[in-house]
Amino acid sequence: MRVLGVNAIFHDPAAALVVDGQVVAAAEEERFSRRKHGKRPVPFSAWELPEQAARWCLRRAGLSPADLDAVAYSYDPDLVEPGQPGLDEHWEELRTTYARRAPQFLATALPGLDPGIVRFVPHHVAHAASAGLAAPFGGDSAVLVADGRGERASHLGGSYRDGRLEILASQRLPHSLGLMYESLTEHLGFLRASDEYKVMALASYGSPVHAGLFRELLRVTGDGGFHLEPIDWGGLAKPRESGELGPEHADLAASVQLRVEEVLLELARWLHAATGHRRLTMAGGVALNCVANTRIHAEGPFEQVWVQPAAGDAGTALGAALHVTATEDTPAAPMPGADLGREWTGDQLRQCLETARLTYTEPADIAETVAAALAEDQIVAWFQGRGEYGPRALGRRSLLAHPGRADNLARLNEVKGREQFRPVAPMVLADRAAELFERGPIPSPHMLFVHDVRPDWRDRIPAVVHVDGTARVQTVDADQDPLLGRMLTAFAARTGLPVVVNTSLNTAGRPMVDDPRDALECFGSAPVDLLAIGPFAVHRRELT
Repeated sequence: MRVLGVNAIFHDPAAALVVDGQVVAAAEEERFSRRKHGKRPVPFSAWELPEQAARWCLRRAGLSPADLDAVAYSYDPDLVEPGQPGLDEHWEELRTTYARRAPQFLATALPGLDPGIVRFVPHHVAHAASAGLAAPFGGDSAVLVADGRGERASHLGGSYRDGRLEILASQRLPHSLGLMYESLTEHLGFLRASDEYKVMALASYGSPVHAGLFRELLRVTGDGGFHLEPIDWGGLAKPRESGELGPEHADLAASVQLRVEEVLLELARWLHAATGHRRLTMAGGVALNCVANTRIHAEGPFEQVWVQPAAGDAGTALGAALHVTATEDTPAAPMPGADLGREWTGDQLRQCLETARLTYTEPADIAETVAAALAEDQIVAWFQGRGEYGPRALGRRSLLAHPGRADNLARLNEVKGREQFRPVAPMVLADRAAELFERGPIPSPHMLFVHDVRPDWRDRIPAVVHVDGTARVQTVDADQDPLLGRMLTAFAARTGLPVVVNTSLNTAGRPMVDDPRDALECFGSAPVDLLAIGPFAVHRRELT
């Protein structure tokens, strides 16, 4: 059973390939087109497909479009109800029309594809499958989906048993946690449906002075859903069209963030009572809120919480493919990891460096070379293995730095050209993580939870400690990822710190680096000291 999953309707267009229940490849179109999020989530762009990502997925498996048994499209236009509150008042029909014509668009983009094999998968069902069917522990689980919107809803609560989904709750539009957070993002002067993570970071600088009001405006309904009243954002803080953020903006962010956490926690408790499951899986853009995820882990009733690494709309490509696979009675295997994208051989990387006429070396162990550079307080661009699926840099396309230098936070934010209030994350050896961090789950390989930094470590790794004393941790299992494990071990031997700073290899407004040319362009335009690309090292000092 060969199924190509496609996400295209809103933002973060992506493709994923599942063959006989095994996840073979998954990639986001932005990594090919170099346009952040692939496109804007407006009806006029709904026809745009992840053409390059889909073609690459097929090439990875040695397949042609004619070899596919099904294409799973993560939106079902038959579920849209024209005129429903929460839909685009003037242009929703255009989006729906484009979705209905997706089989023909796909056949044009992928010559040889039979449009008759395209299947529409409801948006939130695709999100649910990306969590419940992809989770590493397998078996049964509760599943919680929350995002901006699907066809007519913004949330799903359900239960997976033997690979089959039972939907227990679904919140109809216009009530939406994701759309509320998007509106706040826009009010604070950021790009909606893109910069919500900035609001989460900003919230740590404020106080939830409006918490009481938001508890009145946003209420759970006792049946697995919630109700949201209209919000007068301007009455709480002036809109930021330009200029500096003020305390009132941070307080508003803190108030909304707190209420979102509380509501998600209440939804999780309801779902546990309704299902009796010990495990919870999560997806949807709201599931990228790692602060809320930690509260569900720490305060909720579930023994285990797993979040899809590509929890946003990109992940619905994988979820749609897994859902169709499961409906054909083919067991869906857990995803093997988040490194499902493109990779290059050492010979290919060498040719790229030769073509660019760069001076480079091939050290005995690139991990040791990088550890030495980091110990000397150099910034390192790290390009290794298959690219990540999802928004987090997980040691494949990363910028690395010394965590013991407090000014490295400002230094990295300057390198990347981003706001100074935004934190960077620690990458830590899994067997040492509990010494440094608490409250969040360990292991935590996908950077989807925040952890409290233990007090005796905060002054030792100040670059990765957020203003509220937390850090968004990525743990590394040295047995599963020996290259990263060797680098972290070598750095610890030099510094006594089993952790390095890890942030995405890109600059502001650009997608994460994906191919070697992207890496060379980023290295050439940003003040990075060392590029570790495969087994090769390019030192900036040797280029000047």
